[in-house]
Amino acid sequence: MRQQLEQQRFELQHTKPCSRPEGGSAVVKTATSPSLGKAVLVNAQGMTLYALSGEGGGKFICTGSACEGVWHPLTVAAGAAPSGTVSSLSVVKRPNGTTQVTYEGMPLYTFAQDHAAGEANGQGVKDVGTWSAVSAGGEGGSATPSTSTPSSSGEGGGGGYGY
Repeated sequence: MRQQLEQQRFELQHTKPCSRPEGGSAVVKTATSPSLGKAVLVNAQGMTLYALSGEGGGKFICTGSACEGVWHPLTVAAGAAPSGTVSSLSVVKRPNGTTQVTYEGMPLYTFAQDHAAGEANGQGVKDVGTWSAVSAGGEGGSATPSTSTPSSSGEGGGGGYGY
């Protein structure tokens, strides 16, 4: 088990990320995740959006380059606002000065190991907290992190990225 976790850590640190930070303006919408079997928040490219347990209300845990290299903050240009089909979107200033999109107060991120729209490989990963795909329930969605684990990953954790 320990060897498997070490291998996952190595792969995450030495694999070119597939999802990318947004940049200019961010679009947030909902889509059904095939692996989770429910509607989740996604960016304009259909990449699953995640929230980290313990973050919200202006508190950030994922702030270092190691964390942000794996978990990409969904950002907008200074003064810009997010758009899309989801209500309760806002922005917050990160410790490094960038502007990050939030949903019901939770900062949103993409995961570097999601390679295609609809993937949720970051679901349930535990490192500096627990990462969860943000579920969208009913009209406007819900800030409830998804508790399902993806059927493709088997373990759902990866732990200890060293940040």
